[in-house]
Amino acid sequence: MKKILVFIAFIAIAQMNAQEQLPIDVSKSSIKWSCDYSFYFNGHYGFVNFQEGYFIKTDDKISGGRFVIDLNTIQATDMSKSGNENLTEHLKDSDFFDVKRFPKATLVITNVEYKDATHFRARADMTIKGITQSINFQAEVDFATQTMKTKFKIDRTRWGINYNNALKDSAISDAVGFEVTISL
Repeated sequence: MKKILVFIAFIAIAQMNAQEQLPIDVSKSSIKWSCDYSFYFNGHYGFVNFQEGYFIKTDDKISGGRFVIDLNTIQATDMSKSGNENLTEHLKDSDFFDVKRFPKATLVITNVEYKDATHFRARADMTIKGITQSINFQAEVDFATQTMKTKFKIDRTRWGINYNNALKDSAISDAVGFEVTISL
């Protein structure tokens, strides 16, 4: 009888701490990127798409996640059609993302600390061009609409995203901004 009670208690504890994967809806999720010039206001922006992803939910809270970004979908959207096409191809070149060799980027949430019921700070491992670096960001979750939103910046040079021309590279800010909306 004692063994049965221990087994039932074990099952109950396991169910309380059960993790669930919540797949994202890539058609409703978006990533807007932006990068400014170093010496004046203005720059470029565009979008890149998620390939797949999921949150990990533990005890009714987001506790982790893994997301794959398809760098083949990166596009500039701030100029004329021909300007956007030229910049988009340049971003895919080895000067920047080297998409032929590294077609995917990943972000894996490794730690979540809640400030309140809908705001959290996350630590994540971001892999771009085969280089993994830790990043931090704050996010807001809207359970009614099943969305998470965040804005953050990274230093592109930590991932070897450098223009192969020192003079031109110094004209571009090292910071790349992201505005992310993820929907379930």
